[in-house]
Amino acid sequence: MSTETELKQGIREHLGQFSLHVLLVFATGLTIGSERAVVPVLGRDVLGVESLFVIGSFVVSFGFVKALLNLYAGKWGSEYGRKPVLVLGWATALPLPIILIFAPSWGWITVGNVLLGINQALTWSMAINAKIDIAGPEQRGLAVGIDEAFGYTGVAAGAWITGVIAARTSLRPEPFYFLAIVVVLAFLISIFLIKETVQLTQVEVDDDDHHDANLPFIEVLKRATYGDRTLFAAAQAGHIEKFVDTLFWLAVPLYLTSQGLGIAAVGFIIGVHSAMYFLQIATGGLADRIGRRPPVIAGMFLAGAGILGMVLVDGYLLWAILSGVSGLGMALLYPNLMTVPGDAAHPTWRATGMGVYRMWRDAGYGVGAILIGLSMEFVNAEAAFYMTALLMFVSGAVVYVWMEETHPEFGTHEPPAPAPEQSDRTVLQS
Repeated sequence: MSTETELKQGIREHLGQFSLHVLLVFATGLTIGSERAVVPVLGRDVLGVESLFVIGSFVVSFGFVKALLNLYAGKWGSEYGRKPVLVLGWATALPLPIILIFAPSWGWITVGNVLLGINQALTWSMAINAKIDIAGPEQRGLAVGIDEAFGYTGVAAGAWITGVIAARTSLRPEPFYFLAIVVVLAFLISIFLIKETVQLTQVEVDDDDHHDANLPFIEVLKRATYGDRTLFAAAQAGHIEKFVDTLFWLAVPLYLTSQGLGIAAVGFIIGVHSAMYFLQIATGGLADRIGRRPPVIAGMFLAGAGILGMVLVDGYLLWAILSGVSGLGMALLYPNLMTVPGDAAHPTWRATGMGVYRMWRDAGYGVGAILIGLSMEFVNAEAAFYMTALLMFVSGAVVYVWMEETHPEFGTHEPPAPAPEQSDRTVLQS
């Protein structure tokens, strides 16, 4: 009887652990947010980096490292459990505040962002997988929405808090004392309060499951990359929407300070964008009722329109409003893109499948930073905004044409037929 109780899914049934994971993803957001407003300006004004492309290198290192570790985080989470990977993720962040405080050159900041990429991949991957383990199919959209809402509220709070600290003191070391407190507390919570959740996935496994069960790693990689048109549409959209995130990390603070805004005002505008992500609680729950596809499509075009508008207007209030518009678009698309592979994957390889999606999505940080950095270096800052907006519109059109609905109850998506060798293995096993 106790075993059945332990394996019952539901947010209410596991509210304590679910809440702790919400707190930890908020801390994950605070960690990356603490860099958003301060570090690009630190590179330009303190470390003397003149090249905008070189400044972008710290986002490139972050993006590619996070993308690769996302892929393996899902695999490790399936093999070893969510908690060990989560603890490892917070352990890698412990040196980060020290590096940011004492870095004598921009190269050290880039090295620090390698650790940040590892931290964000491992901790955020396990946070979302643990919440999905707990919630079950009926509350999957809500769980992802809550995860992303609190994570990006943490990003907003981190950008705003460190921006205020920097404006009242200096660009360093004071803002990174706050970061050190966050990292240490999250590390301790992960070790002493978090419990394993991977066993809850067994509730969703049917003994008579079809050919999709227990796909090997390489087959999951193929399926989630190009073998399924819907998953490809989700992966490319996730990749491109990261250009928006990169724009607000790299180009927006440099563009707005060049227009005469102070660091505190820039932190607020960036914070407005990220704060809109809190609406993912509503948009994730909405997708449980109307499907994943409509909010994803609307969000791609709305986010693109918001960032395009930011270079067509002038003034603090208008910049803040359009920053919020782009954030609203991201709130619509972000949790529901991630729910698509969660819907389409079999429970036995869901963590790995979501790891593949998150790999392609977060590689957008690296590719976006390169393209945005080159645009700013060889054209101007406005060109980075135009390029990102155009790519969002094109990517949104791909989603509209190719993505099928994946909602478990009324979705139209069906997994591809099994490969012949996979089909043969299934017959032999039965």
